[in-house]
Amino acid sequence: MKFLLLAIACCAFVLPVPLAAQVQPAAAANDCSGMYSFLRDGEFLQLTVEEKGKVTGFISRFGEFFKSGKLEEGGKLSFTTENVHGVWFEFAGNVVRGSGTKPDDEAYYVLRGSLTRFDTDADKKTTSQQRTVELKSFPRDAPAK
Repeated sequence: MKFLLLAIACCAFVLPVPLAAQVQPAAAANDCSGMYSFLRDGEFLQLTVEEKGKVTGFISRFGEFFKSGKLEEGGKLSFTTENVHGVWFEFAGNVVRGSGTKPDDEAYYVLRGSLTRFDTDADKKTTSQQRTVELKSFPRDAPAK
């Protein structure tokens, strides 16, 4: 009897973690175009994935349009915004599935990675500040029926 209980306990520790608990790249990351939350309330990021993984968009904060961007296989995403008033951003991370269950739910996709803010002062000295972010997608409009 003790052997049976020990065997059951051992199996409980070696069973794989359910996929939902693991961080998975978004299977259909090419479909991650949409609006995402940004750093503060009222700010948002508009992301558009075009042909061959080209990424365009903007950040509503100061109207920072993307200078360049790329979405690679497996959901790896990067972009750089234009310099506006001496400030620009760079993002490097992944598109992953979030807690939303369908595209018209908040956080269906999450942009998870590193966001770096660059500032150039009047003396042309550039400083940077990097932080880890999770930018949640806004709900998409449900298609008209």
